[in-house]
Amino acid sequence: MTSGSQTDHETPSDPVGFDKHDHADCINTAVAAAEAHCANNGLRFTPVRRKALEILLQEHRALGAYETLDRLRDAGFGSQPPVAYRALEFLVANGFAHKIERLNAFVACAHPGANHSPAFMICRVCDSVAEAQSAPARGSLGEAARATGFQIERTVVEAVGLCPACAENAAP
Repeated sequence: MTSGSQTDHETPSDPVGFDKHDHADCINTAVAAAEAHCANNGLRFTPVRRKALEILLQEHRALGAYETLDRLRDAGFGSQPPVAYRALEFLVANGFAHKIERLNAFVACAHPGANHSPAFMICRVCDSVAEAQSAPARGSLGEAARATGFQIERTVVEAVGLCPACAENAAP
């Protein structure tokens, strides 16, 4: 997570998720960004939506809807799957979380409030996730799209490998 809020015009660039940081500040900053966005856009940041975001922010790894539901239930928010799915859908739709397609799971956005195309680095051992900026319109994918007249609106970039901690543990 970033230590300050970003506007729609700023471009996040450094990967966030594997580095050491003040995690309490990370959580507080992301929740404050969500509160401000909802207040400024007339959206309801309900207690269940807030708790779902806090759950995703607790770890820098993707959580499935049912794991999120279990944690919501433990916090007193009910046990019906729509509770988690609606909260997660709201968070994704408003840029507070992303769906990691490979894992069919969700992760809190590392750059809330920023207009960006995220790329995810997913550890195949511990499922931790780091988010970085991607620029598909400028690379070979962008060149191929321009050559065919295709206009890229959204991409999902997911790389699988080893996070620094797991790579260090695997080293001889």
